[in-house]
Amino acid sequence: MIRPHDALPYRHVLTLPAMGSAVRIARETTEQVLAEWGVGPQEPCTGPALLILSELVANSVRHAAVLSPNVTVLYAGGPDAFAFGVHDRHPYRPALHTPAAAGSGRGLATVVELTLELGGSAVVRGDADEGGKSIWITLPLQRTGAPRDP
Repeated sequence: MIRPHDALPYRHVLTLPAMGSAVRIARETTEQVLAEWGVGPQEPCTGPALLILSELVANSVRHAAVLSPNVTVLYAGGPDAFAFGVHDRHPYRPALHTPAAAGSGRGLATVVELTLELGGSAVVRGDADEGGKSIWITLPLQRTGAPRDP
């Protein structure tokens, strides 16, 4: 089965130690990747993507570091979409709910709500060996033209 992010032509991978500085480094790297792919700060999904990414990396650092010494961010992009997955090796797979279903104030609920408001999707994918998971966010781009060649 082809996943939506599998069809996107541009790729980047970032692996970091699961520690507090990972959030800042992942955010800065995301800004650089988007700029290299021709997606600027004026793109409506840029700010929300950075917020969503920060929350997901912080969750991996906070909740998975005991079993997962690293957190990996996988990026995929194309002319119409930007996707990223935050991966750790903790086997727990959180349910993705909207705030109405989960109650307000929950980070993942906010991630899902923001993603859906932008017309995107959020999914949890387990590793084949059941030893970890990735939370994938796919957001549509509203700009015209293709990303620049990385």
